Amino acid sequence: MFEKRRQYSYKEQKQQRYIFIKFLAGFFFFYLAYNCFSAFLFSVWTLDNNTMKPGLVSGDRLIFTSFSLPSWINIKKSEERPLSFKRGSIVLIDMEHEKKMPLNIIDGLVRFFTAQRLSVFSADRQYYIKRVIGLPEDEITMTGFVFRVRPSGSSFSLTEFELADKPYQPSVPKIPDLWDESIPFSGYMDTIVIGQNECFVVADDRGNTNDSRTWGAIPLSSVTARAVFRFWPPTRIGFL
Repeated sequence: MFEKRRQYSYKEQKQQRYIFIKFLAGFFFFYLAYNCFSAFLFSVWTLDNNTMKPGLVSGDRLIFTSFSLPSWINIKKSEERPLSFKRGSIVLIDMEHEKKMPLNIIDGLVRFFTAQRLSVFSADRQYYIKRVIGLPEDEITMTGFVFRVRPSGSSFSLTEFELADKPYQPSVPKIPDLWDESIPFSGYMDTIVIGQNECFVVADDRGNTNDSRTWGAIPLSSVTARAVFRFWPPTRIGFL
């Protein structure tokens, strides 16, 4: 009886509240540190489709380096700031990067507790993982699902593979013999010139056209991070 009364004494209640508040404060600090780390330095994303096959497949887990902190440190105008990615880089695209702050906080909380597996924006397909093919003011065209790029200031064009830092192999779909260049998504694209603050991104699976071939060139501000390392599955670990 004495022990039971002691549990409800003022001293015991005060100590229990202190332990509880200390736990909440520690959890909040850890959560805040995690979100700052993932927002400004590195973040982990799981590929949930095969649009980047054969190099990346569904289930691959990737580490991305964020562009937020470098852009804050570098106070130059956006048009004068050096790009954080190159032709051939695999990047994370946020098509709705100017969302309301409460939804950002909720999304961070959901992703935190589900180990990056779920997001409140998943149904909207807000985030995309694509490969950069063209940079600002590049001239770009496509023949047989292979892009040719004439970099800004250059007098000749090269294939997308010649301009990439690392080799990659896109997946080219088999097109019916009756298709010609006039049919959408036939593997051909007229020459376009990318805007000054834009870039051109595509899927490695060229049969998937959910990229700049349908969106058009996207703003540089929509590219928020670059893939640097794949850590899962263990048999495919390596830098990207």
